[in-house]
Amino acid sequence: MFEVIIGLEVHVQLNTKTKIFCSCATSFAQRQNIHTCPVCLGLPGALPVLNIEAVKKAMMFGNAVNATINKKSVFNRKNYFYPDLPKGYQISQFEIPIVENGYLMIDFDDGSQKRIGITRAHLEEDAGKNIHEGDRSLVDLNRAGTPLLEIVSEPDMRSADEAVRYLKKLHAIVRYLDISDANMQEGSFRCDVNVSIRPKGDDKLYTRVEIKNMNSFRFIQQAIAYEVQRQIEAWEDGIYEDEVWQETRLFDTAKGETRSMRGKEESADYRYFPEPDLLPVTLSDEMIEEAKDIPEMPDAKRERYVKQFGIREYDATVTTSEVEMARFFEAMIEKGISAKNAVTWLTVELLGRLNKAGLTLENSPVNAKKLAETVKRIEDGTISGKAAKQVLDYLFEHQEESVDGAIEKLGLKQVSDDAAILELIDKVLSSNKEKVEEYRGGKEKLFGFFVGQVMKISKGSANPAKVNQLLKERLNS
Repeated sequence: MFEVIIGLEVHVQLNTKTKIFCSCATSFAQRQNIHTCPVCLGLPGALPVLNIEAVKKAMMFGNAVNATINKKSVFNRKNYFYPDLPKGYQISQFEIPIVENGYLMIDFDDGSQKRIGITRAHLEEDAGKNIHEGDRSLVDLNRAGTPLLEIVSEPDMRSADEAVRYLKKLHAIVRYLDISDANMQEGSFRCDVNVSIRPKGDDKLYTRVEIKNMNSFRFIQQAIAYEVQRQIEAWEDGIYEDEVWQETRLFDTAKGETRSMRGKEESADYRYFPEPDLLPVTLSDEMIEEAKDIPEMPDAKRERYVKQFGIREYDATVTTSEVEMARFFEAMIEKGISAKNAVTWLTVELLGRLNKAGLTLENSPVNAKKLAETVKRIEDGTISGKAAKQVLDYLFEHQEESVDGAIEKLGLKQVSDDAAILELIDKVLSSNKEKVEEYRGGKEKLFGFFVGQVMKISKGSANPAKVNQLLKERLNS
């Protein structure tokens, strides 16, 4: 039996307007190489100037993960050659990062939690982008110099599931703080995965393999599963030292396997030394205090939801797992509906339809106001829960339609008038006199039959609660 050891290095692109050491815009969705200047092109004599907003965002993150904010931190040169690194080195933080010794709690479905340590979070500049076209490679430097926060975890995760839960919590924290859009498809939130194994009970750390630049939770889970199995098989076959060595591997998403990319460097290989063109970063007491003013984080919000709205811990965890979900839920609650119904219609009905359509809450055809109004029409007896599902389906296809307009067009308004429902009940009872006698003779299970008949002839439009109440009165009179 083997134990899996996983540590993660996450690169978060900070959403500053300009790059970390120059005034070029951080938008690189434009034509190649237009957001560049002598600083990010690495031209001789160009000097970097630190973007204070990147520092503030890093400090906010540190406070969100219970970390130490170092009053003094230092930038270093990390020397390596790559075509998209024009200076031949990257400006990063090595010996004294801005954030150290933090942690976050990951949540499991049974309500339990696990503490995952965060060794450090440091600021650095991003490299450019290589574009490979046939037999030639091109370099786009629009991204060079974009501010990154690299977040390094302790090797505290023991499965792919724990790693993905950690990443999702980290992703949520970054989005709650609004320090990054954390768009994984565009590379704003990407991850290097370090994986090793050891026999159960052994406390030694063996050779770790790095899987580079992962930007999908699903692929991260698959890559870890494959790599763990590869290492276990090598150990069991007696070829561990030949097959598993310190290297960087890529994950082939088409084949579902990792493959060797290059040998993994040690820190000494990068020849770190203090960046001579930048003074050490010294934070004022005022800046440190300002950075403590952060929004309500997922764990605190979950605890509040349970206490304030009386919903289950599991439901509170789901509704706070993403900032968009929490905002949607709170917008629904503001419309005066019950929290329990808000949770059900958001997490089951709406999300189910969005997942099926390949959409997200951000581009949902039904907004929080309309979903809340739909739920309100259930609560005030205008429509049944079954009818509300039809309304939701209709609103998905007709975004311009109002909730009441959809109810009217679909003819789903419930009949709640006592006289109208009594007329239906009398019709059912007169058509089933023998069963009425059986019911009154003690066969009370027939009550459900009568309810069903009334709902049938009303074509589902009769208010079920009213039907139950008035039917009981008629049968017992």
